[in-house]
Amino acid sequence: MGDGHKNHNFLQGAFILTLAGFIVKLLGAFYRLPLARIIEDEGMGLYQMAYPIYITLLSISTAGIPTAISKMVAEKRAIGKYRESHRVFKVSLIILTIIGLVFTVLLLTISEYLANRILANPKAYYPLISIAPAIFFVSIMSAFRGFFQGMQTMTPSAISQVAEQLGRVAAVFPLVYLLLPRGVEFAAAGAAFGPVVGAVAGLLVLLIIYKRQRKDILLEISQDRSSLIENPLTIAYKLITFAIPITLGGLIIPIMNLADAAIVNRKLQLAGFTVKRATELYGQLTGMAGPLINLPVIVTIALGASLVPAISEAIAINNHGLAINRASAGIRVALIFALPSAAGLYALAGPICQMLYRNSEAGIPLSILAFGVIFLSLNQTTASILQGIGKTVIPVINLLIGAFIKVILNYSLTGIPEVNIKGAALGTVAGYLVASSLNLAAVNREVGIVWDIRCMIVTPLVSTITMTISAIYSYKSFINLTYSNTISTLLAIAVGCVVYCIMLFALGGVRESDFEVIPGIGSKLAKLLAKLHLLRR
Repeated sequence: MGDGHKNHNFLQGAFILTLAGFIVKLLGAFYRLPLARIIEDEGMGLYQMAYPIYITLLSISTAGIPTAISKMVAEKRAIGKYRESHRVFKVSLIILTIIGLVFTVLLLTISEYLANRILANPKAYYPLISIAPAIFFVSIMSAFRGFFQGMQTMTPSAISQVAEQLGRVAAVFPLVYLLLPRGVEFAAAGAAFGPVVGAVAGLLVLLIIYKRQRKDILLEISQDRSSLIENPLTIAYKLITFAIPITLGGLIIPIMNLADAAIVNRKLQLAGFTVKRATELYGQLTGMAGPLINLPVIVTIALGASLVPAISEAIAINNHGLAINRASAGIRVALIFALPSAAGLYALAGPICQMLYRNSEAGIPLSILAFGVIFLSLNQTTASILQGIGKTVIPVINLLIGAFIKVILNYSLTGIPEVNIKGAALGTVAGYLVASSLNLAAVNREVGIVWDIRCMIVTPLVSTITMTISAIYSYKSFINLTYSNTISTLLAIAVGCVVYCIMLFALGGVRESDFEVIPGIGSKLAKLLAKLHLLRR
């Protein structure tokens, strides 16, 4: 099997996870908007008090282990050690079950203290105890996801993600309506129990898929003739030591966000803004512009989940050329998606914020943060490549350096009245620029990258510039015709997407082989487009 075909296998996995990621995000948006109307400000406030605590504990308990599982399983399978790869899964399942149980019990135990002493709101107790069991079920679920990703089968993870979100949405509204008459704190608790139902639904899907594939897994194990079996304690030690740096890296950004909450508000007030105005500006940065930046990187999150086992497999079979090809393909795909996303958010920052939030002023920080999409995407992709070769500490150190730069710039620039919230946005972009540049240098040093400048940079960049001009011109034309910001913005985005795709095709940025990443219809679609002379081979 050629390296090119193997590249398409891992990119197909990224495509499947990306599709699932978009569906999950859409479902998330679907239920949060009406939920806010039902339980109103106080209910959402209580829910938001519980959710970050849950996410933090979940990050500490599971963040790096699924990646460690996928890496170790991929390595074992690459050299035919199927029995050991399954043992990695069994050991990790035990570890994550214990960790999940411990953290669930911990949250249940300290919920009253957190509500009364830390959150200063006794009503927060109910959402906290409601969401606690989700840690247990998500921990178990992450073991199965890591195992399937290590097998480079991304469909089970994708299906379980969608099932998890569907379960959450299906549970939230009946629970909220049922409990709302008892008080807003109970309604918030009903909303917080949604992730528990979702986690159970996602886990059940994975158990069904595992049961169906168990026969094939046992057949592989029976054909394994390797004699030396690794000790479970050794496996556990490797899993945990590999996972710790990734977990620490996952906590850097949340901790920096907490630091931002203190620094940015205080510096804005020192710059002469009132407390209310400083809070509004901070809300525009973190509550409005920030979430939009995280939408395009769904692609690179999915890409990263596929890259870790793919790179690990290549290293395990000593195929350095395959590792280079996969790393290069990953960076190319990241840039193809990141460049137009960043340019689109920059060009239509004001109209997009007006459309979504009825607040065009939020477009000011968004227009700066938009450039961060490029560097955040590259940072995630290169970090996954480095994790795939076992260099887990390097991306953590680089992200720490980037975070340090971000804090310094936030502190220095935000206090300047003329710069204000733009300084915090610039600090964030600069932080990701530094971290991604250091990661790129490390990937080039440790793995190597085939820099096809025309295909990786010039073609998507020229296509992006053309797209940006067309989007800006389209918006101005449509707003004069329709007088509707929403219609004009949506049409301008559609025009921009079409122009970008046409330019990519015209300049040869998309090849016939690229369509192999689309399951089922990819090869047929590629042949059709090739016949129409829209693709280059």
